[in-house]
Order: sequence, then C-alpha cells, then structure tokens
Amino acid sequence: METKLSVNINKIATIRNARGGNTPNVVQAAIDCERFGAQGITVHPRPDERHITTKDAYDLSSVVTTEYNIEGYPDSRFMKLIAELKPAQATLVPDPPHVLTSNAGWDTQKHQEELTAIIKEIKSHGVRTSIFVDTNLMNIEYAAKTGVDRIELYTGPYAEHYPINKEDAIAPYVAAATLAHELGLGINAGHDLSLENLAYFKLHIPYLAEVSIGHALISNAIYLGLENTIQLYLKELL
Repeated sequence: METKLSVNINKIATIRNARGGNTPNVVQAAIDCERFGAQGITVHPRPDERHITTKDAYDLSSVVTTEYNIEGYPDSRFMKLIAELKPAQATLVPDPPHVLTSNAGWDTQKHQEELTAIIKEIKSHGVRTSIFVDTNLMNIEYAAKTGVDRIELYTGPYAEHYPINKEDAIAPYVAAATLAHELGLGINAGHDLSLENLAYFKLHIPYLAEVSIGHALISNAIYLGLENTIQLYLKELL
C-alpha cells in the first residue's frame, strides 16, 4: 500500500522563534513542502509555543491542501484547536508540556476511559483520530477498545537499535503492526525516522499508512535543500 509522507514543520518554527520575526515563514514552508511532494503537514502546538504557535496552527489550517495533522496532549487548549480547525487528523500524545519531545507512547489500559471519551469528542467533529503508542501489544489491544481510527507507532527505539541490529530493531514493530491491522486499526509511525532507516522500516511493516518526519528531514534539508530532501524521503517509501 502507499505510505504517505507527512512533514513535521516544528523545526521550521524553532528556527524562526530563535530570532523573532517571520523568517523562515512557517506557512510558506508548509506550502512549499506540499509543492515539493509532501502528502501531509504535521504540527505539534505546545502550550509554551516554543515552536509552533497557536496562531501558526490557525494560519496553516487555511493553506494546507493535503492532510493537516495536529498532534499534542489532549488538554482543553488542544481540544479547542481540533474543534475549531477540524484537521484531517488529530494525533494524541501522552507527554505533558515540559517534555522536550514525544518520547513514549500511551498506557492505553490505564487511560482507556479518558481516551475513549476524548476520541469520541474528536470524531464528532469529523476528524480522524490516532494514538501514539509503543510496541507493547497490550497497549495496542486497549487502543482498539477506545474506538480510535489509527495508532502511531513510536519509532524512537527502532531508530536507536537499527545501527546495532536492524533485524532485532524491526521485529517488535512487525508484531505490533500485524496485531493492529487484525484489530482494524490504521498504522502510522514517527520519531527519529530518517534516510538511513526509513526504507527498511517501510519494507517490513505491513499496512503502513503514514509516516510523520520532522527533525531528520529538516536537518537533511540544511545540506540538501528542502525540495531535494522531500523527494529523497518519498523514494525511500516506494
């Protein structure tokens, strides 16, 4: 199946915020990413606005023409954004505001009741839902019980172990993806996927619908250019 590339543009906003002003322009970056072949745009508007701001989230909503994916911790601020902007997808991550980056999946058994209510509310707005999870099969089983549409596999451990033993690194993800598909869940993936490890992941993970990539892609673009980099990532997904 085709796997879509959603470009996370948080790092574009990080560079802009370091200097102030509007360079680089986040909205223009999203437009250009789509023009260069990206099939989605992902943002994570954190409460401290250290990269994507609330204003960015609203501004992007009017220009993204592919799939707009807003990810974040489902507090009242996040839920208001989803209700008003109605992006293509809302991805729920468990990290509180002080965490530097999303580095763990949900304990879906522990949080099943609250996730079920949150997902029901988001889906009432016509928005596809996704839960950020690790490869613990229990978490995938309970994710399915919440009524969510997809899971997003946290690929940090895969990226970390890939240079050491890629067969061992991919094995739990194959098992997780297989179970998720059997339970009727769509499968996304993200975190530290790169030009070095993406093709192998795509090759071995069945039913992979979407990957969300930001840090590595924007880092590559510094050397290779944004258009060329997006094309290289798309080739890895063929």
